[in-house]
Amino acid sequence: MHPASLVIQQPSQTQRLVLLMHGVGSVPQSMLGVGAWFAQRDAQALVVSVASPYPSDVSPSGLQWFSVRGVTEDNRPQRVEAAMPLFLQTVRHWQAQVGVEAQDTLIAGFSQGAIMALEAGKPADAPAATVVAIAGRYAAAPTAKPGATVHLLHGDADGVMPVALAHTAFERLQALGAKATLDVAPGVGHQPDARMLALLARHLPA
Repeated sequence: MHPASLVIQQPSQTQRLVLLMHGVGSVPQSMLGVGAWFAQRDAQALVVSVASPYPSDVSPSGLQWFSVRGVTEDNRPQRVEAAMPLFLQTVRHWQAQVGVEAQDTLIAGFSQGAIMALEAGKPADAPAATVVAIAGRYAAAPTAKPGATVHLLHGDADGVMPVALAHTAFERLQALGAKATLDVAPGVGHQPDARMLALLARHLPA
């Protein structure tokens, strides 16, 4: 796995796994605040901010799962599909490190990281029981009930991924009978924000 991945919390006896996926053109350090929040909630969770595997083509010092140059509604699903095997391999790698299965794994992604997490959560045998999508979207709308419980977090001032994307995704998930929540943070733009996490806390085990 990418050596830049950042272990935020490593308990002596790990019972759960939280994997954080950063946005395109960014680095694992950008998810430190989110990671600290999850670590504070669960002292027995291994919390890792995962480094995307490829150098970004939009930021000289950042990373990405797939290129966003020339990305469209038509070609985004193919780009995600091409990146998914390595994404799943990364999740399995960290699960194997501590002997944790999907039912005790949570993936929280921001922006492009949320796209990857949402798409990974679609199959019945999803690699994580819980997916948290922060300012994200589906590459393609799900056509069957996702295997993962999905928590959508979005700011209503997001100028990169409009909040309408989250509403559309939530409506689709409801129609499919999925376990899903949607929380919208007023005045928040395209960023992982503490106000979003405060809303998320209502849906996670104490």
